[in-house]
Amino acid sequence: MYLNCHSWYSLRYGTIPVEELVEMAHKMGVETLALTDINVSNGIFDFILECKHFHIKPIVGVEFRNTHQCLYIGLARNEEGLRELNELVSRRNIHKTTFPERAPMWEHVYVIYPFETAPLHLRDNEFVGISYYQLNRLYHSPFSKMMHKIVIQHPVTIRNQREYQLHKVLRAIDQNIILSKLETKDYCSEREFMHSQERLLSKFKDHPQLVQNTLRIIDDCNFDFDFNSHKNKANYTDNKYHDRLLLEQLVNERFEERYDKNNQEARNRVQKELDIIDQLGFSAYFLCTWDIINYSLSKGFFHVGRGSGANSIIAYILKITNVCPLELDLYFERFLNPARKTPPDFDIDWSWDVRDQILDYIFGRFDPKYTAFCGTINTFKYRSCHREVGKVMGLPKSEIDQLSRNPQELHDDNSIVRSIHQLVDMLHGFPNQRSMHACGVFISERPITYYTALDMYPKGYPTTQFDMYTAEDIGFEKFDILSQRGLGSIQSTIELVKKNHGVNIDFNQVDLYKDHPIANKMLAKGQTLGCFYVESPAMRGLLKRLKANNYKVLVAASSVIRPGVAKSGMLREYQRRHNFPNDFEYIHPVFEQHLGETYGVMVYQEDVIKIAHHFAGLDMADADILRRGMSGKSRSKRELEKVKEKFFVNCQQLGHPPELVQEVYRQIESFAGYSFCKSHSASYAVESYLAIYLKARFPLEFMVAVINNFGGFYRSEVYFHEARMSGGILHKPCVNHSEYLTQLKEKDIYIGFIHMKGFDKKLADRISMERKVHGDYRSLEDFIERIAIGIEHLQQLIFIGAFSFTGVSKNELVLTARMVHASYEKRHDIQVSHLFHEPIRQYTFPKLESTAHEQCFDELEILEFPVSKTPFDLLKTNYRGNTLAQELANKEGKIIRIVGYAVCRKRVPTVKGEMSFFTFWDTEGYLFDTTNFPDVLKKWPWKGAGCYLIEGKVVLEFAHPTIEVHKMDRLPMISDPRYEFTPKDGNNSLTNSSETMPGPLPRKPYPSKETVKQLFLNTTKHK
Repeated sequence: MYLNCHSWYSLRYGTIPVEELVEMAHKMGVETLALTDINVSNGIFDFILECKHFHIKPIVGVEFRNTHQCLYIGLARNEEGLRELNELVSRRNIHKTTFPERAPMWEHVYVIYPFETAPLHLRDNEFVGISYYQLNRLYHSPFSKMMHKIVIQHPVTIRNQREYQLHKVLRAIDQNIILSKLETKDYCSEREFMHSQERLLSKFKDHPQLVQNTLRIIDDCNFDFDFNSHKNKANYTDNKYHDRLLLEQLVNERFEERYDKNNQEARNRVQKELDIIDQLGFSAYFLCTWDIINYSLSKGFFHVGRGSGANSIIAYILKITNVCPLELDLYFERFLNPARKTPPDFDIDWSWDVRDQILDYIFGRFDPKYTAFCGTINTFKYRSCHREVGKVMGLPKSEIDQLSRNPQELHDDNSIVRSIHQLVDMLHGFPNQRSMHACGVFISERPITYYTALDMYPKGYPTTQFDMYTAEDIGFEKFDILSQRGLGSIQSTIELVKKNHGVNIDFNQVDLYKDHPIANKMLAKGQTLGCFYVESPAMRGLLKRLKANNYKVLVAASSVIRPGVAKSGMLREYQRRHNFPNDFEYIHPVFEQHLGETYGVMVYQEDVIKIAHHFAGLDMADADILRRGMSGKSRSKRELEKVKEKFFVNCQQLGHPPELVQEVYRQIESFAGYSFCKSHSASYAVESYLAIYLKARFPLEFMVAVINNFGGFYRSEVYFHEARMSGGILHKPCVNHSEYLTQLKEKDIYIGFIHMKGFDKKLADRISMERKVHGDYRSLEDFIERIAIGIEHLQQLIFIGAFSFTGVSKNELVLTARMVHASYEKRHDIQVSHLFHEPIRQYTFPKLESTAHEQCFDELEILEFPVSKTPFDLLKTNYRGNTLAQELANKEGKIIRIVGYAVCRKRVPTVKGEMSFFTFWDTEGYLFDTTNFPDVLKKWPWKGAGCYLIEGKVVLEFAHPTIEVHKMDRLPMISDPRYEFTPKDGNNSLTNSSETMPGPLPRKPYPSKETVKQLFLNTTKHK
């Protein structure tokens, strides 16, 4: 009977979650309910499912508003009605128009106008809505003679008075004003809460015709949605049969590019997958993906197909992925099987600089009415809640910062703060605004507006109002079109190798580089800086501790490094078991039988399925629900709790000891949100292998490519250092050699103008273009004559040494520039052309020299790192400790001193406080790692970028040395010689080192080594 309900998807207006709205209606005895969120339809599918659960008839609609005033409400009579509603919302969002004040002439929609603003002449499908508190105004209204056109319209927006205050806060947030500035028109009536159906009808007992009118609308609105069918494009060709034939033809044509033609195992696997794909209607999905990949390959783009899609041999043969499922025993059912309740999708990465071309192809290749980006809904988080509520309450910025940056227990205790806390607790987790999903694209069988209204964001692609979870619920499989800088580095390297050495490297020729001996050797030593996914200090350390010298170990390492595995303590245990495979016991025979490859440790998402099925006796469908819940991909708490309960009940019936069951579930639970499926790890491992191979064979081309793609784990300075360590000769930017990006000429590396702070790209391009057309610049004066440049940029080039080829000191060059620049600047402004060059006036200056240290400080100021000297050359002291990084492995247990330049820092919470892991390079340029425990960090805190003297004990963990720091302090730099007065501590001139986890530390502490030992050794063992 309620035809106008707002959920919290009426953003910054409604206060009731969809599930709670329906549950409340059920308790009130409501038999029919309409969801009419403001200008959106993304909540309707959750609404329908909840209504079915409580046996309530759902009606779906939209309330249309341009600003604050409700224009009209549209109720869909059927699916065509929803399409009509969605098209109007989409037209307004895409074309940035307003809604018409009079509803369109819809054929499948009932329209209800508010009593105050309804037109007098109504169409057959149009009605006037009235609430019980407006009845006394009906008698003096022209509508009193049109009773057959009036229906009950009592809006529902809040649940109680407490939420009414929250509603006002939301409205103030939406308008970015303080609460006291709200006007009556800005928010809803305090009467907009739900009554029992009996009470609502009693208020209209004197107007039975209004009740009958309302019931007639209710009876005629029948939106019955099929949640079980696939909504993606059904056929790539003209029908399902031809899709199957085309997919089979493509696989047969390309089979021998991956396998020997007589490989019967592969043939059998292909046939099995084709049958399942055809049975489940996924041929078109595979063919659409192949179409996109085929376009990509035709353009010479490199990609990585990852995720569970890499379990498919057909995906491997069609080059959607580069992972052979037979080699790793990947079962296709992890990706697609009849028991799987949620649709799978392909995750495909491209280089960051070509992804937009792929998206443009997709939206051009497939009908734009049927293609859309996936939406997402951002929620209010802890900091944004405090910040927004604080602003609404009129607090000054300083107090708002205190509230948002500190936990609540550290806030002041006063009435205002307590009020803010109450509102924040209510607001936390509320939907805040709609946005685009990072990568998901839908290609639909029917126009997208049958399911959702569309938004349009600056990226320029129509975007669904619903998110990926709703898409899964209603049967959409998205195409995840992602990007990464690692692929950009690989593609740039291959282009440089072809240019410099004439060598062609095929990205899809996996056997060329996977498990290559030279790559395996570098992998085991952790010499992977710059290589995708395996370059972080933690990963390099893990590779060394595992002595990871082959593909399968790298696959495991790619997953075991994930925070979920580390958090449970399984990372330490996996390393121990890998190094001492005969020195442990399995906690249960099931773990030995099904997780023997990973020593009984759950490493992959599939391991959750295996243990849930074989240890706890869950069927595969329930096991997959558990896996999705533990990996953060399920939003149905009700479904997950049901499966969890079944897990423990089954284990009890199977006779497993309670402490063993608790430990197994603890390990499963630790995977939440972090674990990889095995094929995903394998996809990353293949890409990592190619990067390592390229670095081993062509180190300078590889490092220059990494530098030019700006996407690694470390700052650019570290990659320039690595290039120098690889034999490159590093040069400062030079007008006769440099371009916008860094250039490699044999072994000479010329730093690109992009690394000069604030240098203009258009100017950099003009410098290089003019040089290519008319030859090298002969002098500063020649450069000024040929290039229109401001004095600030010109001085910046001089100070960095871009004119060092002239042999003239920088100080003289600056004076010359100031003397001759003005006249040439005027010529450039009026574009004067000279047939003959006028002789340049010569100036005589006193001899002005600059020191090497001055040059180095210029580099620090302009590039943010030194080139002509090392950071150690800028220290006041010549002391360099008593140990070098390469000597650490031979000094286990000894107390040493070493001087290192800070590369990066990772902060980690523990039960005793924050600890840090640092990476430094020593005076010879080699990396080493330190561990700073909380008590040491308090006494010897981090003081920012620079060189540190470190004293500590050398610890070897599976042959990988680290330093447990006892003392650590930053060494003072010399004063800046360019200025007479400088700060006493010149360390601020150094760029800040990278933080791998800046800001607050929200994670729970990882278990200590002792805790892990207890967890694994004290668990009851069963043989």
